Amino acid sequence: MFVLGDELEASPIGPIMKTPKSEPNRGMMNQVRGGWRVFAIGTKPALGPIVILAALAMATPPAFSKAGSLAGSWSGGGWVSFASGTKERARCRARYSRAGGDSYVLSATCATASGKASQTATVYEVSPNRYRGSFHNTEYNVSGSIRVVVHGNSQSVTLSGDSGSASLKLSRR
Repeated sequence: MFVLGDELEASPIGPIMKTPKSEPNRGMMNQVRGGWRVFAIGTKPALGPIVILAALAMATPPAFSKAGSLAGSWSGGGWVSFASGTKERARCRARYSRAGGDSYVLSATCATASGKASQTATVYEVSPNRYRGSFHNTEYNVSGSIRVVVHGNSQSVTLSGDSGSASLKLSRR
């Protein structure tokens, strides 16, 4: 872990509250960031994997392999696996905007029972119907990689990072 400021540390599952020396076994943290409760390692999963889900939703291309066809809105769901081993269902919405050539800038929001997160990503077409990219969430300092395979009007998407992994299926809205 590394210190993000006087009160927060970053961990593989996202930011957590530093435990004061006078309270060594606090368990669940009461710090609230961005309207969502943040938990310490060993209690409930933090928002890091949800950030991965949102990025995953952003990286799903449509059924067409042509660069101009990615633009638009997408939604769907799947599962996220937290670094702790916990799994949760997720729902996501994403919007693609062309950045140039075969690259797209994405913005998405995903939610699980643990909370929700929004972030951006960039994806590139690497071969027909296959895309790769990376994401970063500045709010929780979470990054990872995205792989997308297009199947007709839906996409199979896998995402991985230090916070966990996710698998979603999205379709055009």
